[in-house]
Amino acid sequence: MEKKVIAVIGGTGDLGRGLVLRWARAGYTVIVGSRTADKAIEAARRANDLLGLKTIRGMDNIAATELSDIVALTVPYANHASMLADLHAAVQGKIFIDVTVPLRPPKVRTVQLPEAGSVAKAAQIAFGDNVRVVSAFQNIAAAHLQDLHHEIDCDVLVCGNDPAAREEVIALAEAAGMTGWHAGRIDNSAIAEALTSGLIFINSKYGIDGAGIRITGKRKST
Repeated sequence: MEKKVIAVIGGTGDLGRGLVLRWARAGYTVIVGSRTADKAIEAARRANDLLGLKTIRGMDNIAATELSDIVALTVPYANHASMLADLHAAVQGKIFIDVTVPLRPPKVRTVQLPEAGSVAKAAQIAFGDNVRVVSAFQNIAAAHLQDLHHEIDCDVLVCGNDPAAREEVIALAEAAGMTGWHAGRIDNSAIAEALTSGLIFINSKYGIDGAGIRITGKRKST
């Protein structure tokens, strides 16, 4: 089966760059999205050079979204609402992976969920039912994603209203070297979003370089 095209909006940032590298290495065609096309093109060039590939492209956010099957948003929370507005038309009919965490400096170690209950639920409300919003990858350290020699010791909670869309994102987690778990409807994204602030606190308190989570127990069904 032909792999789907993935746009990583915010793909010039640390977290986005890590996902770009790992998905491209796994054989996906990846488009780096940025507000400025030139910046995205340069980031794509550097990623291709690092991996020895020619499959990564760079475009402005709208063009990247229009040409993709799956869109991953990896921007700071301060830019989230404006990005939803910008991408609204281009993302219709697609899977939208929201990686955003509601971190509000300077209190990033304190949980501050938005009025909608979670960032990803706010995206689902904004886009409507024609977009399958899936929440994932909030608890993974960006530095670990970018280091392709690093074995990521953290599972991925995957939330969304459409089970088939969740399954596709779980496959992307596995392609990037992680284990994904169905964690319920989009409302449950609050779990992973809030957990990030707790992990940041743990990192600071105990001097850990990128604390993560593991789901314990043996799978008896999928």
